[in-house]
Amino acid sequence: MLLNTFTLCENNQSEATPADLDKVMMPARSSSGGISNNKVKYSRLADSDEGYIDLQFKRSPPKVPYKAIALATFLFLVGSLLIIIGSLLLTGYIHVENPDRTIPVLIIGVLIFLPGFYHLRIAYYASKGYRGYSYDDIPDFDD
Repeated sequence: MLLNTFTLCENNQSEATPADLDKVMMPARSSSGGISNNKVKYSRLADSDEGYIDLQFKRSPPKVPYKAIALATFLFLVGSLLIIIGSLLLTGYIHVENPDRTIPVLIIGVLIFLPGFYHLRIAYYASKGYRGYSYDDIPDFDD
């Protein structure tokens, strides 16, 4: 078969048919060199399940990150308190001598409020079983 490839190259035949290439690439099986069917040993599959049960393939109940939820609750409450105080200072309901200090209170309140609200929302939806929400989305501090 390799001789056929060399003769194609020697004769400058640049176009070889796909059948010629298959002959070169795919050698024929010989009955003397291959494994005969009567020498292959087969065995039956075991009737038992080898100790595997369906419960081991089920997902375990999710681990609730209580510390992370407590921290999110704390951030939510402190952020809400700072937003309320900052807005009361800004509107003038609470009189202050330096009104330029009210804006930083609002900014800090918003920065503390947002992550707390975000993680509490995920925890709420995960506890209710909404699709797409899981306790795995909340960072855990037990690692």
